[in-house]
Amino acid sequence: MVGHAAILTGKAALVTGGNGGIGLGMAQGLARAGASVAIAGRDERKNQAALRELGEGAIALRADLGDERACRGMVDEAARRLARLDILVNNAGINIRKQPQEYTLEEWQRVLASNLTSAFVASQAAYAHFVRAQGGKIVNIGSMMSLFGASFAAPYGASKGGMVQLTRSLACAWAKDNIQVNAVLPGWIDTALTRRAREEVAGLYERVLARTPAGRWGEPADLAGIAVFLASSASDFITGAAIPVDGGYSIQG
Repeated sequence: MVGHAAILTGKAALVTGGNGGIGLGMAQGLARAGASVAIAGRDERKNQAALRELGEGAIALRADLGDERACRGMVDEAARRLARLDILVNNAGINIRKQPQEYTLEEWQRVLASNLTSAFVASQAAYAHFVRAQGGKIVNIGSMMSLFGASFAAPYGASKGGMVQLTRSLACAWAKDNIQVNAVLPGWIDTALTRRAREEVAGLYERVLARTPAGRWGEPADLAGIAVFLASSASDFITGAAIPVDGGYSIQG
């Protein structure tokens, strides 16, 4: 991040699921680049711990993103407390790992609501704020499951594939408003979510390591740079893209 300390000065960002993992890594990058940052998460203890890492000026919002009214209210509250809103990172998400025949419909709907529907609702709510600011940036968090199938991730994969198509639709619709919408597809990043995956899927750690040219799992900090780039004027002519950040995992045959 050296040399980019002020690239987002004067901008305000909201990162959903920003109290840990990839979301916190992105929020830290945005804050270091000068943005005012709001994080949103349901766990107040994690929110407060994240604020200590983000430092002075960051705020935390507690919201259930599966509730439309709460999701819209979260966006409006972030804009009110930060005095504007220029950047939305739709990162919040969950996973339930089962074989497809074993999911209940409630589990399917819970994953889709958390991962995909909340991103659509938050983007809708942010649109009016971006129009007032004469532009904005949306960064949607997809996954390797946006590209590949996995027997244990039917609703998660559907939601993350949907994030890419949502990104493209919003990019087409809102380019006229100077709003750029892009997706980031993280590879296998060492987070609480993927640590559970390693416990539940035998041999996952070794298979990922063997396939990744970089020779390691990613860390949340590896997502900071792409967040700053896509949130800044450096990416003004990039919209509708889906960019892997995966150490080369997705280029291996």
